[in-house]
Amino acid sequence: MRQLSSLDAQFLNVESTTTVGHVGGLVLVDPSTTPGGELTLDGLRDVLEPRLHLTAPFRQRLVEVPLGLGLPYWADDPDFDLEFHLREIALPGEGTEAQLGEQVARLHARPLDRTRPLWEMYLIHNVSDGRAAIYGKMHHAAIDGVSGAEVLAAIMDITPEPREVEPPDSLWDPRLPSLPELAAKTAADAVRHPVTMLRTLPRSLPHLVDIPGAVNFPGAKTLSDAAAAVGRLAGQYTPGDVERRTLTTPRTPLNSTITAHRRFSFGSLPLEEIKRVKNAFGMTVNDVVMTLTTSALRRWLLDHDGLPSIPIVVAVPVSIRTEDHRGDTGNQISVMLAEMPTHLADPRERLEFVQQSMAEAKRQFEAVPASILQDLSAAVPTALTSLASRQLFRLVTLPGLPFNLFVSNVPGPQMPLYAAGARVLGIYPVSAVSDLTGGLNITLFSYDGALDFGLIACREIVPDVWNLIGYLREALDELLELE
Repeated sequence: MRQLSSLDAQFLNVESTTTVGHVGGLVLVDPSTTPGGELTLDGLRDVLEPRLHLTAPFRQRLVEVPLGLGLPYWADDPDFDLEFHLREIALPGEGTEAQLGEQVARLHARPLDRTRPLWEMYLIHNVSDGRAAIYGKMHHAAIDGVSGAEVLAAIMDITPEPREVEPPDSLWDPRLPSLPELAAKTAADAVRHPVTMLRTLPRSLPHLVDIPGAVNFPGAKTLSDAAAAVGRLAGQYTPGDVERRTLTTPRTPLNSTITAHRRFSFGSLPLEEIKRVKNAFGMTVNDVVMTLTTSALRRWLLDHDGLPSIPIVVAVPVSIRTEDHRGDTGNQISVMLAEMPTHLADPRERLEFVQQSMAEAKRQFEAVPASILQDLSAAVPTALTSLASRQLFRLVTLPGLPFNLFVSNVPGPQMPLYAAGARVLGIYPVSAVSDLTGGLNITLFSYDGALDFGLIACREIVPDVWNLIGYLREALDELLELE
């Protein structure tokens, strides 16, 4: 049994009638490489079932602490039923990619059942050109981007023939904790909590206003400055050399109240072409990616008469996972903010601006404790975590919008993978949107010589999400012409 971190719990608390807290992925496969030339649900189950013990979230469910007096726990589910989590459907008619995107959007909009382990997997038949697809989702409270990639690796292989997996050392015979056991465990964790806070808060509280949107809350800057002053007097805190930035986030059509409906589009760009641009201009791959998304978003904002006259602000998740966290699930993430020059018409100027902006964002990020999200989340009393999460979402109604959208880049393997013998053609992330994070999320996963983009959006805010896939391709062609 393992207790959720305060940050993990935030992803549970933010769920509402319009917001879900899970993330997922769409895997396109070629079934012809399987022994029978067809990917079946039985074949997928035969590969997955012996590997369930490799990733704890597959068989663990939430256990709430009575009266909300402590954070929930993950515990092995004695009623675990693999049949409930594995499902299959087929696309109608021609099974186009647009139809696949619509089906994934509908599946992704449905909340997970909290009385069971928080994941589902769908085998999707009748995808065009003889393909099939696997769509899976798992709650963000259990995984982040990097640990999600580790889950993916646990169920995939590097050859068409599935590898043999060693069985667990002991028989799996779970039971849920009794109320006395839960009370004792919660009490023990509660004793350790103040000690952890005393160790972490002095280094993190002076940076409170560096949390996206925190400056909008009354008293946040005063508290942050006071903590810095106390820390200096106590010799515990030394201000960094990096001057704190003041970012102005414009209102755009992306930053409206979302609904429960989703749109999803996906596509790939060759990594070789991305690297050509990188080498030509002395950039990083991520700088090129941010330039491409900037150009695509500029086109979309022009389409909707919503192009601001100043840069938009993008939140970029950053993994802070270390060797100490290897194999752990849960969230080990932080966020950095960067300005993206959608207001610039010249592609070369946009490229140069992005390069400078990302360098500045990294300098600012490195001046702040990497664990600041975890530290400050843990400082919120458990009984108030749900309220605090809801208050965060009020930021969208305040004058100082924290950022316009999330753009995330998750590294993946540069080799072919197989799922139950079927060759994996692409792995497209399906993330989340909310009132706070904006009506569009762009996440990409690098796999086997390509960058695979997954764009999830509120249907009412970005009904034309497929246009953005085309704009990304055009943006790359534009940069290649600048070489």
